[in-house]
Amino acid sequence: MATMASFFLFFPIPTINACTKSSPLIPLHRFILPQSLNFCPFPSRFHSLLTSSHFLPLASISHDALPFSDDTPEEDPLQSLAEAQLAVSEYLQRFGVSEDESVSIASNSPRFLKMLVDAVRELDETSMWVSWSKERGELDGFGFKEKVALMAMEKGDCGKVAFLESVGMNLSSAMNVARYLSGEMLPSLIYKVKYMKELFFSGSGDGKLIGKNARRMMTNLSIPPDDDVQQTLSFFEKIEARRGGLDMLSSSEESFRLLLESFPRMLLLSVESHVKPMVEFLEKISIPKERMRSIFLLFPPVIFFDTEVLRSRIMAFEEVGVEVTVVGKLLIKYPWIMSNCIDGNLKQIISFFELEKVPNASIINAISSWPLILGSSTSKLQLMVDRFDGLGVRSKKLGQVIATSPQILLLEPQEFLQVVSFLEEVGFDKESVGRIIARCPEISATSIEKTLKRKLEFLISIGVSKTHLPRAIKKYPELLVSDPHKTLLPRIRYLRQRGLSERDIASMVGRFSPLLGYSIEEVLRPKLDFLVNIMEKPIKEVVDYPSLKDMLGKNDEEFSVAFLNYKRTAEHLRPPTFYSAKCSCCCIWGGYESSYPFEVDGVKAELVVAKVAKRSCCP
Repeated sequence: MATMASFFLFFPIPTINACTKSSPLIPLHRFILPQSLNFCPFPSRFHSLLTSSHFLPLASISHDALPFSDDTPEEDPLQSLAEAQLAVSEYLQRFGVSEDESVSIASNSPRFLKMLVDAVRELDETSMWVSWSKERGELDGFGFKEKVALMAMEKGDCGKVAFLESVGMNLSSAMNVARYLSGEMLPSLIYKVKYMKELFFSGSGDGKLIGKNARRMMTNLSIPPDDDVQQTLSFFEKIEARRGGLDMLSSSEESFRLLLESFPRMLLLSVESHVKPMVEFLEKISIPKERMRSIFLLFPPVIFFDTEVLRSRIMAFEEVGVEVTVVGKLLIKYPWIMSNCIDGNLKQIISFFELEKVPNASIINAISSWPLILGSSTSKLQLMVDRFDGLGVRSKKLGQVIATSPQILLLEPQEFLQVVSFLEEVGFDKESVGRIIARCPEISATSIEKTLKRKLEFLISIGVSKTHLPRAIKKYPELLVSDPHKTLLPRIRYLRQRGLSERDIASMVGRFSPLLGYSIEEVLRPKLDFLVNIMEKPIKEVVDYPSLKDMLGKNDEEFSVAFLNYKRTAEHLRPPTFYSAKCSCCCIWGGYESSYPFEVDGVKAELVVAKVAKRSCCP
């Protein structure tokens, strides 16, 4: 019995030994098999040919790649590997696993195989098998394969450890998860894992977007997280620490492994009575099945929610004015808004904005467009609201900012004040800064060095003088956040192609900076074509037009009348014709007339205005 004690010193009785109803083939006695080891419910094609192609090709496996070392030169390590794989395959089939499935598991669980083989060799080296065969005659004459199968039975995990390793887990994690799933039958577990993997990792190629939304959650959440949110954040941290980071969240085998390790409870859920009803519920709120993986990956605990709980959380959004279809779209990017902590913070956020007299429509728009604010504490929001108040942006103006750019409220106050100081250096007072930010809130979140300064340099490079910069920015603050290469330069190049010089363009931009924001195809080209082709006017005449805003904002007929009126008063005013005549009183009186030619809808006409000067004696 000394040898027996030494065996359990190195190989303690495993803790994964709960094979009850789910695995009736495992006996209570650790070393007595219920039936012959040669028995297999699925007659294996490998009983006569151990080198089947279902296992790892023996000829292609190097000695160093074997899952165990070869300390006994008289044994063939490749043959031992094949026998060990076959033993595990037949062992798995005893629990109802198909032959093909068992072969795949045995071929993809090398550490589990090594553990069994090392245990067998340890017993061989200490002659433990001999002592057991003397005590139990049924063990006499066991071969290597039978010994491996016996050690697999001794582990008591009913094949779960081998299977979990085959789906990517390391051996220690597989043993921990198998212990948690001790009551699950192996075929049922295999079915659940396949279903979950398809649910979580099949769909559209939006992996980077999923990773981006995960980072947003990690960055912007400032309220105390509940257990579900905390587990999700821990899961994200594990993914982020791997190569590729969160961008690999939706496409990596490693992610699936970490998902099972972090949330093993999902494998206890019933697919038919819980998971599938959840999928059907999400489809009813207009979430396509191929997009559901975003929901489950970005907030895995949602799969544990009862559909009634999920329905009540959605109703909370409906009560504040967010439509169900909108909530469905939000769930694809931000499913954690269904968590318990967000459910409690929602009412606080609404009350906070109402106290600030923000219109309800603006609140709804803010939540619908940037639900990340729901993860922010009201104290953090108050800091930014105070900064806006200092610039005169409050109530309705604040509502406009929140409705169009709610993400501004999540800025750090110091970053916001740096942008304000920069605009003051350009030449604006606080009131003007407030108006600029209220019109274009995105400026607040823009990098000073990478964006704002470069935009000013760009405007100067196209001929806008430094003294005219404040005027240009004040009329069109969007210049500071427009992409020079995609928005500004294409319009400048187009105006040059039409015959305008750099000086002409600089003059026009200095007077009316929104010129660089108009669409080429929808506004600039039609207006200039009408001026040149229909009205037969030179392109240069547009440079000195007093109101480019009126010109670009009018339709063709309105523009032609306005343009001709301007030309009549500016250039085409005919000098007055003086004349004299006698009145009935024989008095001499005089006057003049002026002519104004114009054209409307192709009809040329002339407006004649006469001015008569009379003496007081004339009737």
